Amino acid sequence: MNKWNLDNLYLSFNDENFLADFKKLEKIHQQINEYRNYHDEKSLENYLIDSIELNQLIEKLSCFISLTLSVDTTNESALKYSDQLDNLIASFVEDDVATQEWIASFDLNNISSDLIKEHQYILTEIQNKQKHTLDKNSESIIAHMQNTGSNAFEKLKDQVVSSIKVTIDNKTYPLTEVLNMAYDKDKEVRKKAYLAEIESYHEKEQTIAACLNGIKGEVLYTTKLHGYQDELQRTLINSRMSKKTLDVLLETMKENLDIFKDYLKTKAKHLGHENGLPWYDLYAPVIEDKSNYSYEKGCEFVVKQFYTFSKHLGDFALKAIQNNWIDVYPANGKVGGAFCCNLHSIKESRFLLNYGNSFSDVITMAHELGHGFHGECLNDETILNSEYPMPIAETASTFCETIVTKAALKDADDKTKLALLEDELSGATQVIVDIYSRYLFESNFFESRKSGALSVEEIKQLMLQAQKDAYGDGLDNNYLHPYMWTWKPHYYDASYSYYNFPYAFGLLLAKGLYALYLKQGPKFSETYEKLLSLTGKMDLEDICMSVGIDLTDKTFWQSSIDTFKEDIKLYKQLLG
Repeated sequence: MNKWNLDNLYLSFNDENFLADFKKLEKIHQQINEYRNYHDEKSLENYLIDSIELNQLIEKLSCFISLTLSVDTTNESALKYSDQLDNLIASFVEDDVATQEWIASFDLNNISSDLIKEHQYILTEIQNKQKHTLDKNSESIIAHMQNTGSNAFEKLKDQVVSSIKVTIDNKTYPLTEVLNMAYDKDKEVRKKAYLAEIESYHEKEQTIAACLNGIKGEVLYTTKLHGYQDELQRTLINSRMSKKTLDVLLETMKENLDIFKDYLKTKAKHLGHENGLPWYDLYAPVIEDKSNYSYEKGCEFVVKQFYTFSKHLGDFALKAIQNNWIDVYPANGKVGGAFCCNLHSIKESRFLLNYGNSFSDVITMAHELGHGFHGECLNDETILNSEYPMPIAETASTFCETIVTKAALKDADDKTKLALLEDELSGATQVIVDIYSRYLFESNFFESRKSGALSVEEIKQLMLQAQKDAYGDGLDNNYLHPYMWTWKPHYYDASYSYYNFPYAFGLLLAKGLYALYLKQGPKFSETYEKLLSLTGKMDLEDICMSVGIDLTDKTFWQSSIDTFKEDIKLYKQLLG
């Protein structure tokens, strides 16, 4: 079965349990409001107990709705209940602000309750965020307006992008299928797909630009209202990460762009290009690999390599595959890309892929299963202590990518090694260089948006300039991608700005963790799982210090990037 099964959430939108849980949300929320009439540990304990149940219900309902929409963006029932749930949660905001004020009145340093102590980190976080919280009426108004603002724009963008049809040689394809053609072994297929893809955005560009302008305009305004210096400060606070750590990370990335430009120029020369690599050949295979990585073969490969790290990781992947947790192939009405949705409330996950039978699809599967294993390691925590910030979210996924690639390289012949290195270096270039370009683009977009909405042409120019600044002469500047802002979902979530640098953070932290694994051997799996279990209740710097990693030390980030130098050296030798 290549479609995921959501029955462990709900059987349908007519399921009695679904409808009952919808009603139950309001009841539990009302109970929580009653606790504000008291100021004792028992009341705070009761708040935590009910808050855990409330969050589990919200997760189940919202994930059932969003997972349904991700494979069927026009599902009428899902859209209806999505609006109803958004409005219901928005109606909670006024009371939630009052509850947060109530929590802020407690002295958490003089608490005897074990349950409260277990949640001291997140309760302290609530207290610290009070200075950025408006009065309850204002927060309620903002939440309700977002349902017809940023939330509506995001849903519209998803519907518009999923409806894009691309015409190649008089045949029409869904966008997700055309994006997979970037990996085709035939240069003409890749180039035609790229040109047709670029052409396909013209009809929809104004609508998508309006969505982006609307969302980012709202974010700028609410950021100012909440008293943040800028949106980056809000992102860093929500990321539980210091500005110093980000600055060191970005500085190290910028100083090492030439390493990846060298890879790009090497690949360009091999493919017969004189002026750097054209965008349509970014994912081109450099060697004919007759192996067709069917989904079944890919699953077998990933599970086998996961078992080289630990039985727990291998068992988890096998469980996900055998229990139909994965939606595999591209389809009309299905969103692009790939994601993992961890369902803490039922101790499971669901994975969306757009599998195209290339090795990069195998890596993507390993990446998403890594996210799921992160959720697995948090199953013993309450749902309140399982919500980890963006940057650490990409660490487990990238660690799993590394396991699969490195384990595969050990037994590979030269031809297979070259194919594996190409996939690894191509992916790393995306996560270091392209992510850097996306960070530049989003920063510059926010700055320009302060003066008003940007035209399609202005947005395209910002994207092209960001690509030039990051890729330099590694890419052929005549063949860049001015529309990369259209279908990347991370630009359109008003709650998560700058969802770009977390990928670089995750990649480089994963490389550092993998180096520790090589030193410590099999026993490292326990250390690794312990680290993942802490990610919902500590700052990133403290989490990493628990395994001896100082995130503000530039030498750590540099040592992680240095691991690619040997890979590029071997890549050149094998291409030579």
